[in-house]
Amino acid sequence: MAIFLTKESKVIVQGMTGATGMKHTKLMLGDGTNIVGGVNPRKAGTSVDFDGTSVPVFGTVAEAMKETGADVSVLFVPPAFAKAAVVEAIDAEIPLAVVITEGIAVHDSAAFYAYAVEKGGKTRIIGPNCPGLITPGQSNAGIIPGDITKPGKIGLVSKSGTLTYQMMYELRDIGFSSAVGIGGDPVIGTTHIDCLAAFEADPETELIVMIGEIGGDAEERAADFIKANVTKPVVGYVAGFTAPEGKTMGHAGAIVSGSSGTAQAKKEALEAAGVKVGKTPTETAKLARAILAG
Repeated sequence: MAIFLTKESKVIVQGMTGATGMKHTKLMLGDGTNIVGGVNPRKAGTSVDFDGTSVPVFGTVAEAMKETGADVSVLFVPPAFAKAAVVEAIDAEIPLAVVITEGIAVHDSAAFYAYAVEKGGKTRIIGPNCPGLITPGQSNAGIIPGDITKPGKIGLVSKSGTLTYQMMYELRDIGFSSAVGIGGDPVIGTTHIDCLAAFEADPETELIVMIGEIGGDAEERAADFIKANVTKPVVGYVAGFTAPEGKTMGHAGAIVSGSSGTAQAKKEALEAAGVKVGKTPTETAKLARAILAG
């Protein structure tokens, strides 16, 4: 099983013909992702060859969906044009838009997220500034390395890209149902809570690993949700135990003020909800391993 992404998912890539889009389209195809098209209005009607796989380029997301039945878009669009690209995906009502782009203005992210809600929430946004999501052995939508783990029974949701990869590697012998990198920007589409709910409903996921970061109150809200709604064991890690208070942490897009938003405050909130929290990623993986071993 999986959440949000399966081998049946038909994926298009907005920005496929750019250098980053080309590189990662090739890698996603290598991981078995069913990529059915790219989108670039200036190159519509052409196709790109990836090691013998010919991928057509369409002028718009709507056209790509009409021609291919696509239900997922991965966006490798430069920050200045990303808002327009996400709005186009929302207008086409694609069910899932995975926004990889880093450096999108918060105002733009807030605008396209609000637009998706206004349009009835038909498009789930993951990101921006995220590594995407992977269902090992089935499909990979984004930049998560496809060879560091295997299919298994752990569900992973993470704010941090690199910690996503480390956790997948640490627990590679057990494997993952799906791993979702939700991004660390102040405004994101899919949250910890959305993923926790999906993993709770997925019969193949036996344990959930949740990685947070200092700043904001997303982890505290997730802790409240876990307490009320999640029956499966959850193991957590919060990046930033050694960060100085009052400093804006660039990567997390977060400012820590008082006790709210600190790693310690988040750890305490999660532990109060019954979540075992590791002090390091390796310790977190050990906690997960111990729970699954019974």
